[in-house]
Amino acid sequence: MTTNLPPLSLIGRLRSLLFTVIFYLGTAYFVLGAIASFAFSQRLMRHFVKGWCRYQRWCARTILGLRLEIEGAPTGTPVLYAIKHESFFEAIDLPWLLTDPVVIAKQELLDLPFWGFAAKRYGMIGVSRDQGASALRNMMKQARAYAAEGRPLAIFPEGTRVAHGQAPALQSGFAGLYKMLGMTVIPVAVNSGPLYRGFWKRGGTIRYAFGDPIPPGLPRAEVEERVRVAINALNSGVAAESSNA
Repeated sequence: MTTNLPPLSLIGRLRSLLFTVIFYLGTAYFVLGAIASFAFSQRLMRHFVKGWCRYQRWCARTILGLRLEIEGAPTGTPVLYAIKHESFFEAIDLPWLLTDPVVIAKQELLDLPFWGFAAKRYGMIGVSRDQGASALRNMMKQARAYAAEGRPLAIFPEGTRVAHGQAPALQSGFAGLYKMLGMTVIPVAVNSGPLYRGFWKRGGTIRYAFGDPIPPGLPRAEVEERVRVAINALNSGVAAESSNA
């Protein structure tokens, strides 16, 4: 694995600190706005959610000097997106990257004060890993309902954030969801970890790569291997901007 990242300079650290202050101050506004608007309009609430995603991109580009490159594009039909998870960037960015996605994530996120309320109302599905089969059944019930509305589903099949360059086995919940929903899967690789993971953020280029669609009905071992390979397609070659190093 090659990341080519030099030590973060004093200027780079100051940029990162400024980003943290400005981004989280704005985050409070968007989260509270999403909660307040829910009582009046689901459309207005989604506007606040997308505004938060756009705000993160603006802060990252303007303060850190972070750019995005996207290879391929999301489909216009409801599918299951299996996405690499290296940092909070892609987790926050999903409602802007996709169209009103329903994100399947760990229940702990929905238990967070204020943010969890807004996320649940938007359409996030929480999974409690210690509840076994009952958690999977509940997840499936909600996922089917959202898919019937025409909304795409998104899951981080490795289950949690993974350090850049690592390619662990997928969590069992992904295969169960794939089999029971019978949906096409589109794997999405992302290489945000070296630039955005942890407290210190830095400039450079974050890349998304949408993989080829994977049809429903494949054996578990085959679909897991195809997804694992595709979401790790950007596991090397990350470089930071020298001006922000």
